[in-house]
Amino acid sequence: MSLYVTELRRLGKRRFTRYMTLIGLLVLAAVAVGAFVTNERIGPEQQAAAERQAQTNYEEQVRYAEQERAACERAEAAGEPNDGRFPDDCSVITPPPREAFEARWYLPSTFDFRENFGSTLVTYSAILALIALVVGASFVGAEWSTGGMMNLLLWRPKRLNVLLTKLAALLTGVIGVFLAGVVAWTAAFWAVASFRGSTAKMTGGVWQSFGLTGLRGFALVVVAAVIGFGLASLGRHTAFALGGVIAVAVVGQFGLGIVLALADVKFPEAWLIPTYALAWIDKEVKLENYEACNFSAVSGCEPDTLVLTWQHSAWWLTAGLVLTLGAAVWSMRRRDIA
Repeated sequence: MSLYVTELRRLGKRRFTRYMTLIGLLVLAAVAVGAFVTNERIGPEQQAAAERQAQTNYEEQVRYAEQERAACERAEAAGEPNDGRFPDDCSVITPPPREAFEARWYLPSTFDFRENFGSTLVTYSAILALIALVVGASFVGAEWSTGGMMNLLLWRPKRLNVLLTKLAALLTGVIGVFLAGVVAWTAAFWAVASFRGSTAKMTGGVWQSFGLTGLRGFALVVVAAVIGFGLASLGRHTAFALGGVIAVAVVGQFGLGIVLALADVKFPEAWLIPTYALAWIDKEVKLENYEACNFSAVSGCEPDTLVLTWQHSAWWLTAGLVLTLGAAVWSMRRRDIA
């Protein structure tokens, strides 16, 4: 039996891999069920109910305005001091216009596949990326910590061949789970939209956009798996990879965010990893600095903006992938197996 097939079977038979995959699928299923429960299809009945609610709120505001104007006039007639509750001229207390109460504000939540499915792909990719990172770290880290790697190298003494074959088996499993999962995810939310929303205006261009978003999510999951695998191989223990990720998340992100905020950095979010991950999936992230004022005669004071695109994120993802995997390969070649 080939080494690749052996590693692929080992990956599938590991209880940790199965449990993590099951947990991830349960979380994703809970998200889909939650979307189904919290949304509903908009029909004539819901439209009529929204119109009634808008009219009710309008009438309440009319009564409230009349009461306030009457109270203002009584206070003015009694010569009571104005403590700031009422304006100097009571006649300015008028109800808002009826058109200010739009029925669409009172409609229940509904799932429009065209408008909402893209954001669910971000959730799907983020959850699978986390699972891929942990499973990738455990797959090789457990081999080092239990001595399995040393025993395997007695049978196959080619170090890099063993390491890269393990990585290939890991990526095969990750790709298989991602592709099967994204098909089920799309089908689930198509059902949500069919029964609890709308599937209208779905064109070829919309599907292409979703496909590109899913492709970027797929790349993020693959990078997460490789980084987890590479870190665990460098430290020769699963805890090294997970500890490094936690350190970066807690110290490098939260701590760095606090320091940047105290230093009054213009765009502190531009130094944080999650910003680039989100820009990668959503194509771009717009950061705003509200402490700056760019005055315009048309729109008044506007903040400074910085747009981070998926191209910016691509450089960071590529750098993380190359550095981590390169360091793991170099370490495998240079260090003793003990």
